[in-house]
Amino acid sequence: MLIGYARPSIEDPDCKIQQALLKNTGCAEVFIETHASPKKREQLHNLLAKAAFGDKIVVSKLYTFADSTRHLVELLDKLETAGTSLFSIHESIDTNHGQQYAFTKILHCLAEFQRDAISEKTKAGLSVAKEKGAVSGRPRKPDENVKKAIEMYNSKQYSLAEIKEKTGISKSTLYRYLEY
Repeated sequence: MLIGYARPSIEDPDCKIQQALLKNTGCAEVFIETHASPKKREQLHNLLAKAAFGDKIVVSKLYTFADSTRHLVELLDKLETAGTSLFSIHESIDTNHGQQYAFTKILHCLAEFQRDAISEKTKAGLSVAKEKGAVSGRPRKPDENVKKAIEMYNSKQYSLAEIKEKTGISKSTLYRYLEY
């Protein structure tokens, strides 16, 4: 039996994309987490308890299933012990024992998995920081310096080097403000 597993992510917060993908793959049942947190993944535990010998667990990406390489190895060991296999759609990995993979293919998939894990955690952190009011990016120059630099530029009495020396505003920053 094909059993699907989905977990919210930044790109798919309500798991609709994953559900459609899993349905198209032919999953008889889909376990869906209500949150993206690596802690208290109740649906994953329910899935592992339900999966029987010969079943195949289907996920859209490895990151949906596990949070780290170590976690992935632990989960794969549990599946192997239970006689269950895993199929990851995005990476085209099927752990069914009849399948063989080239070493480079495995390394590529693991590297992409690690990138996805880091990317997802970074996006989640930025999202939380943004909700708390943090501003990302390079700090803006003080408005007084910008105004002074624009006045100096418009007076046509100063060179760009002199403007930069007195205000700390670079040529590119000054031109960017002049375009407004």
